[in-house]
Amino acid sequence: MTPQVSSALARRLGLTRPVVLAPMAGGIGTPALAAAVSEAGGLGSLGAAYLTPGQITEAVADLRARTARPFAVNLFAPGHPAPPTPAQVGAAAAELAPFCAALGLAPPTLPARAAEDFAGQFAAVLEARPAVFSFAFGRLDAGQLAALRARGILSLGTTTGLDEARQLARDGVDAVVVQGGAAGGHRGGWEDAGDELAGTLDLTRRAAAALDVPVIAAGGLMTHADIQAALDAGASLAQCGTAFLRADEAGTSAPYRAALAAGTAPTGLTRSFSGRPARGLVNALSAAVRAPLPYPYQNALTRELRAAGARAGEAGVLSLWAGEGYRLGREGTAADLLDHLWPT
Repeated sequence: MTPQVSSALARRLGLTRPVVLAPMAGGIGTPALAAAVSEAGGLGSLGAAYLTPGQITEAVADLRARTARPFAVNLFAPGHPAPPTPAQVGAAAAELAPFCAALGLAPPTLPARAAEDFAGQFAAVLEARPAVFSFAFGRLDAGQLAALRARGILSLGTTTGLDEARQLARDGVDAVVVQGGAAGGHRGGWEDAGDELAGTLDLTRRAAAALDVPVIAAGGLMTHADIQAALDAGASLAQCGTAFLRADEAGTSAPYRAALAAGTAPTGLTRSFSGRPARGLVNALSAAVRAPLPYPYQNALTRELRAAGARAGEAGVLSLWAGEGYRLGREGTAADLLDHLWPT
């Protein structure tokens, strides 16, 4: 028999399964997917990093109409990269131009705004009052953490190494998500030198021993045995994203699903699509780009191309985020997939 969920964090959130849905922004992580995971006893997450404040309000309302159980909303902490020079933009656009031409698009240009305003997004989250707010790519300031606490919202910071994990714990977050090197999607830390690309279990053990806050393990957790191993290593919960990419409720596009099901492509880390390192299936665009702009500018520059590729069924220009264990992924409802990950 599967053991009962026993960590203090799981009990605080009323979870019956020790599984957190990774917050997959960009349309993959839908309100329907987050609600389904929460309804089945896990912690659903809404990746809201690319949503406007108004869209966050609407998405949370949609989610709440589907479930009364706790869920998380995730944003990317703001960074302050220097704007790229015209020469840098020109070089990055030139690399993308052949792919745009093949889809009947003009060469890409940068929009006036490369990313949503974090302050407005954060205010919308505070107003929405989800049970949990998770964040990646950086740290929150003391005032932001205090605002979350005042509204009874738990804070989860994301890290890719022990030094960053210690910083987050000192900041006063309620729990730390430690992301191993096998994880799909964006690396969640903020210092390239701090990204250990460590094995998930190794990083979990070290973080659990070093921190006085709960640790959530992430990266390559695709089976019940993987999750049990993460809990045995000291994690309070396990975060899974790739395992839900082919869920019925996910917003994963048809060519993306087909590439995952084929299982023929290796995964690799790339900055080609967004300017930040992220793990996904190696494809034509990730192999061709050599001079990406920093995040969020590259993300903005490739946005129209990626959208056109999804419409055209052209997986070669899509950011096919996936962890190293993606071949173990399954199709089915989110509840079915959660039953596979943690049967009850």
